[in-house]
Parts: sequence; C-alpha cells; structure tokens
Amino acid sequence: METQPLIINAARTGDLPFLEVLKSSGENVNFNDEKGYTPLIIACYNNRLEAARLLLEAGADINAADIGGNTALMGVCFKGYLDIAKLLIENDADLNMQHGNGGTALMFATMFGRNDLVKLMLENGANATITEFRGLTALDLAIQQGNKEAEELLQSNIN
Repeated sequence: METQPLIINAARTGDLPFLEVLKSSGENVNFNDEKGYTPLIIACYNNRLEAARLLLEAGADINAADIGGNTALMGVCFKGYLDIAKLLIENDADLNMQHGNGGTALMFATMFGRNDLVKLMLENGANATITEFRGLTALDLAIQQGNKEAEELLQSNIN
C-alpha cells in the first residue's frame, strides 16, 4: 500500500499515534504531494504543533518548499501560528528563504498583521532588508498595509 497519502493525512489531521509509528519506522517523510506540499508543510499549515514536532524528529526537511517555493515557516507566518514558528526556528529553519516571487516569512507576517511573528522573526535574526520581486522590503509592505506596529518594529530593527 502506498504510504504517502497516509502520511499526508496524518500530518493534516494530527494523527499522533500514526506519526509516532512513522517516526520509528524510518519511512521517508521528505516528499511532495500532488499539490507540491510536504507532510511538514501540511502539518504546520493546519496548526498541528505536535505533528510538526514528530515529523521533524522523523527527519523532515525543515526548509523544504512547495512548488511555489513556500516553506513551513512561511505558511505559519501567513497563518499566524506563533508556537509552530517557535518550533521551526528552534530547529534551525532558514528565516531568510525566499519563495518564487522573492517573499520571505517576515514579509508574510508583516503583510497579514501577524506582529507577534514579526517580532519573533526579528528577534531571531530575520533580515529585514531583503527585497521581493518588485523591490519591496518588509518595511515597504508594512507601510503599504498600514501596519504601524510592524512598521515601528522593522524601523527599529533596521536603524
């Protein structure tokens, strides 16, 4: 039986008993589903903290990206999942990876008003001067969105 759909489903639903068995089985957890998502990206995007932890323990590539270049960290910064972002950062997620249009996790947090994540990313060394495909930085995006709190956090980080 093909195990990849089972792994994806377990990641999506947070099926911890299945993932515990998976962790000890040595099964490959670094693959992309038909939409380009990895099990770790799926777990993170669905706010499954413990599932993400088990997948990392099973050897999930923390910086793997979907077909658009989006990583698990980018997804949680978009969605606003602080605890999962902390887990990913503690496990050495690359804070400055850029997706297909040059956006970063910090930019996602900024654009979607996830200011607790903006602060977390900056405290952990995210580069606020990276530009996306139009030449905009996270600060430019904060100004565009009228996100005054992120604007202040970013300005104090750059200066």
